Amino acid sequence: QVQLVESGGGSVRPGGSLRLSCTASGFTFGSYGLAWACRPPGKESEWVSIINAGAGDIIVYHDSVRGRFTISRDNARNTLYLEMNSLKPEDTAVYYCVREVNWLTFDYWGQGTQVYVSS
Repeated sequence: QVQLVESGGGSVRPGGSLRLSCTASGFTFGSYGLAWACRPPGKESEWVSIINAGAGDIIVYHDSVRGRFTISRDNARNTLYLEMNSLKPEDTAVYYCVREVNWLTFDYWGQGTQVYVSS
Protein backbone atom coordinates (compact mmCIF):
# COMPACT_ATOMS: atom_id res chain seq x y z
CA GLN A 1 0.00 0.00 0.00
CA VAL A 2 1.03 3.61 -0.50
CA GLN A 3 2.96 5.03 2.44
CA LEU A 4 4.45 8.47 2.93
CA VAL A 5 6.48 8.98 6.10
CA GLU A 6 7.71 12.44 7.04
CA SER A 7 10.54 13.29 9.39
CA GLY A 8 12.69 16.26 10.35
CA GLY A 9 10.23 18.56 12.06
CA GLY A 10 10.99 20.27 15.35
CA SER A 11 11.18 23.54 17.25
CA VAL A 12 13.39 26.37 15.99
CA ARG A 13 13.86 30.07 16.59
CA PRO A 14 12.87 32.63 13.95
CA GLY A 15 15.52 32.76 11.25
CA GLY A 16 16.44 29.13 11.78
CA SER A 17 16.40 26.23 9.36
CA LEU A 18 14.97 22.75 9.12
CA ARG A 19 15.11 20.00 6.52
CA LEU A 20 12.07 17.80 6.14
CA SER A 21 12.26 14.39 4.50
CA CYS A 22 9.54 12.10 3.21
CA THR A 23 10.25 8.46 2.46
CA ALA A 24 7.73 6.83 0.13
CA SER A 25 6.83 3.21 -0.60
CA GLY A 26 4.11 1.20 -2.29
CA PHE A 27 4.17 2.97 -5.66
CA THR A 28 6.53 3.96 -8.47
CA PHE A 29 7.96 7.06 -6.86
CA GLY A 30 9.43 8.70 -9.94
CA SER A 31 6.14 8.50 -11.85
CA TYR A 32 4.25 10.90 -9.61
CA GLY A 33 4.29 14.56 -8.85
CA LEU A 34 4.69 15.25 -5.17
CA ALA A 35 4.11 18.15 -2.86
CA TRP A 36 4.46 19.50 0.62
CA ALA A 37 1.35 20.88 2.28
CA CYS A 38 0.88 22.41 5.71
CA ARG A 39 -1.90 22.95 8.21
CA PRO A 40 -1.28 25.93 10.53
CA PRO A 41 -2.97 25.86 13.94
CA GLY A 42 -6.69 26.48 13.58
CA LYS A 43 -6.53 26.82 9.78
CA GLU A 44 -7.22 24.74 6.70
CA SER A 45 -4.47 22.81 4.92
CA GLU A 46 -2.73 24.57 2.04
CA TRP A 47 -0.08 23.54 -0.43
CA VAL A 48 3.46 24.83 0.10
CA SER A 49 5.43 23.53 -2.88
CA ILE A 50 4.92 21.10 -5.76
CA ILE A 51 7.47 19.21 -7.84
CA ASN A 52 6.69 17.32 -11.04
CA ALA A 53 7.30 13.64 -11.74
CA GLY A 54 10.54 12.33 -13.17
CA ALA A 55 13.38 14.82 -13.17
CA GLY A 56 11.58 17.26 -10.89
CA ASP A 57 12.43 20.17 -13.15
CA ILE A 58 9.09 21.92 -12.78
CA ILE A 59 8.64 23.41 -9.32
CA VAL A 60 6.03 25.75 -7.91
CA TYR A 61 6.15 27.55 -4.58
CA HIS A 62 3.43 29.27 -2.60
CA ASP A 63 4.09 33.01 -2.45
CA SER A 64 4.58 32.82 1.32
CA VAL A 65 7.64 30.54 1.06
CA ARG A 66 9.22 31.44 -2.30
CA GLY A 67 12.89 32.28 -1.83
CA ARG A 68 13.06 30.63 1.60
CA PHE A 69 12.03 27.00 0.98
CA THR A 70 13.47 24.54 -1.54
CA ILE A 71 11.75 21.33 -2.62
CA SER A 72 13.72 18.48 -4.17
CA ARG A 73 13.40 14.78 -4.85
CA ASP A 74 15.74 11.79 -5.02
CA ASN A 75 14.03 9.12 -7.10
CA ALA A 76 16.76 6.56 -6.39
CA ARG A 77 16.01 6.86 -2.67
CA ASN A 78 12.24 7.32 -3.00
CA THR A 79 12.61 10.46 -0.92
CA LEU A 80 11.17 13.96 -1.09
CA TYR A 81 12.81 16.88 0.73
CA LEU A 82 11.89 20.37 1.87
CA GLU A 83 14.72 22.67 2.89
CA MET A 84 13.26 25.42 5.05
CA ASN A 85 15.36 28.53 5.70
CA SER A 86 14.69 31.91 7.32
CA LEU A 87 11.81 30.38 9.22
CA LYS A 88 9.13 32.68 10.59
CA PRO A 89 6.59 32.14 13.39
CA GLU A 90 3.86 32.02 10.74
CA ASP A 91 5.52 28.92 9.28
CA THR A 92 4.40 27.01 12.39
CA ALA A 93 2.25 24.13 11.14
CA VAL A 94 2.03 20.40 10.63
CA TYR A 95 3.76 19.66 7.33
CA TYR A 96 2.56 16.83 5.12
CA CYS A 97 4.07 14.97 2.20
CA VAL A 98 1.41 14.37 -0.44
CA ARG A 99 1.15 12.54 -3.74
CA GLU A 100 -0.29 14.50 -6.66
CA VAL A 101 -2.56 12.89 -9.26
CA ASN A 102 -3.51 16.07 -11.12
CA TRP A 103 -2.77 19.77 -10.65
CA LEU A 104 -3.52 20.57 -7.01
CA THR A 105 -5.30 17.23 -6.60
CA PHE A 106 -3.72 14.96 -4.02
CA ASP A 107 -4.67 11.38 -3.22
CA TYR A 108 -2.34 10.23 -0.43
CA TRP A 109 -1.05 12.14 2.58
CA GLY A 110 1.59 11.23 5.15
CA GLN A 111 0.96 11.45 8.88
CA GLY A 112 2.65 14.85 9.13
CA THR A 113 5.56 16.33 11.04
CA GLN A 114 5.24 19.33 13.36
CA VAL A 115 7.26 22.49 12.75
CA TYR A 116 7.20 25.09 15.52
CA VAL A 117 8.90 28.46 15.09
CA SER A 118 9.09 30.63 18.18
CA SER A 119 11.53 32.76 20.12
